[in-house]
Amino acid sequence: MKQAKVYKILTIILVIQWAFIQLLAMYPKLIEAFYTNGLYKIISNLLRIVFGWIPFSVGDIFYFVLILLIFKNLYNLLKNKKFHFKTFFFKTLGILSVVIFFFNFNWGLNYLKLPLTSVLNISNSKYSTTELVDFTKKLIIKTNEIQQHITKNDTVIVANPYPKKELRIMAFDAYKQLAKENDTFTYNHFSVKSSLFSVPLTYMGFAGYLNPFTNEAQVNYLIPKNSYPATVCHEMAHQIGIASESGANFVGYLATINSKDSYFNYAGYLMALKYCLYELYNKNPKEYKLLKTSVNKGILKDIQQNQTFWKKYQNWSEKYFKSFYNSFLKANKQKDGIKGYNKVVFLLINYYKSHQL
Repeated sequence: MKQAKVYKILTIILVIQWAFIQLLAMYPKLIEAFYTNGLYKIISNLLRIVFGWIPFSVGDIFYFVLILLIFKNLYNLLKNKKFHFKTFFFKTLGILSVVIFFFNFNWGLNYLKLPLTSVLNISNSKYSTTELVDFTKKLIIKTNEIQQHITKNDTVIVANPYPKKELRIMAFDAYKQLAKENDTFTYNHFSVKSSLFSVPLTYMGFAGYLNPFTNEAQVNYLIPKNSYPATVCHEMAHQIGIASESGANFVGYLATINSKDSYFNYAGYLMALKYCLYELYNKNPKEYKLLKTSVNKGILKDIQQNQTFWKKYQNWSEKYFKSFYNSFLKANKQKDGIKGYNKVVFLLINYYKSHQL
């Protein structure tokens, strides 16, 4: 009886939480000042200190146990002939209330902070197709240069020589370099791990994720090595409070190109180039075909190799997982949903209006 009362109270708290989040969303400056740059820094550093030293992903084990408990409860529910809908309803919402509280307290409120354009004083204006073409041309030159520098042959794919474990540590060094340029991106207490769920993640179409309950950055160890540094830096951007996917892509890009290592630089420029070419393909296919001919063959092979990797794992379930994640992002005030990844092009073009590529 007492337990049922607790679940009812938690359900009421869930409604209060929802209303409170709607209210907080109206004050992004306060979220930025008091949560992202205040409370969250304490929480995230503490979580990374507690879990960062452990060699395996604690967050993944937490999810695994949670999934087992869900299946166990479903089994017991089906086994029990007496189904009390009211009890089930309040118990489910009560548990959800606790999960949502810790999600928002530990990390989720970052979704409500100021956009990166405001934090970095980047122009918020829409770019034209002409601007996209001009920037992509410059990016092609830059990516060609770094690929040629590494391989000494424009037809050869860059072969990253570092083990993925070492690449994760190098990403920490990349953020140290980036913090010298802008202390907004200061990253303390390293906690980046290979996901124990890398195989299912690949079939779901994801390269990594942040566990908001342990603040561990999880990276899919199966992804191609030339994508790995940018993915690691993307997840680390989430750890320092960059919630939007476009923002994490952009900050991850900045970290890789600020690295002292050429392979990291290449990974960053390659990621940016792929997004720009994709945008150009959608906006002006004719110009896309024309610019594609100026990309080094080694880079085009690399892009094709990456596409082949993901196609190998494509399956019917991927669209459902991505649809769920799209809904999750929109529920957290990310109006572009999963398409937000592509908005990194908007940030790149506007950033380089006042910076040198």
